[in-house]
Amino acid sequence: MQPNRTLRAISLTVGYAFLYVPIACLMVFSFNDSALMTSWSGFSFRWYAELFNDRALLGAAFLSLKIAALTATAAVIIGTWAGYVLARMGRFRGFTLYIGMLSAPLVIPEVVLGISLLLLFVEMGQLFGWPAENGMFTIWVGHVTLCVAYVAIVIQSRIRDLDRSLEEAALDLGATPARVFFLITVPLIAPALLAAWLLAFTLSLDDVVIASFLSGPGYTTLPLEVFSRVRLGLKPEINALATLFILVVGIFVIVANRLQWRGETK
Repeated sequence: MQPNRTLRAISLTVGYAFLYVPIACLMVFSFNDSALMTSWSGFSFRWYAELFNDRALLGAAFLSLKIAALTATAAVIIGTWAGYVLARMGRFRGFTLYIGMLSAPLVIPEVVLGISLLLLFVEMGQLFGWPAENGMFTIWVGHVTLCVAYVAIVIQSRIRDLDRSLEEAALDLGATPARVFFLITVPLIAPALLAAWLLAFTLSLDDVVIASFLSGPGYTTLPLEVFSRVRLGLKPEINALATLFILVVGIFVIVANRLQWRGETK
């Protein structure tokens, strides 16, 4: 029994080290005084000061956060209905086409998806004069198209596990289907909605390929800004920005887990 525990501890240690040591190194070097990313010359907040003076990087970060929040919200609204249809409506005429179109972004390469959306917007601009140019709206549409499929899968799996007797009891008591959905189903799948929102937020915030096709002048997302600076050599201010993101996300996850734990306890 003891060798198994030792092997398990070693496996967990190696696994967590593989995942988190690079992140820890990034956070440590964000306080490095040297301009080199790999040599330590002393503790300093120099790069945090540089970060808050870098308008381009901060603007790209705020744009990415705004697009990610809007994308996650729209994807959850659309994906929830799509997942509900998959889980509750059974097979209907056109079901194969419906599920194929819904799942297409999961299997289509992002390059193909980005090119197709770009061609769509170009044709729309020529025919209707809208959108006049690529920007925040076109990036948002592309990210929603990508994220809806992921959200639908998460919501579908959660709805299938629900006890249908609760919904049927509400219907028997005279509640309309819409009232049952919003007062019974939605509260029961709230954790899945939050998980789907966070997944869509992360996918949007991390996207490079689709945004590179659909972005326009003055609308550069954070991944595109970082990717463009790689060719000139990254500065530790990128480490500072990443550290701030990690801290904010970590605090949010801790608070969310704490609230969920309290809810389960009650």
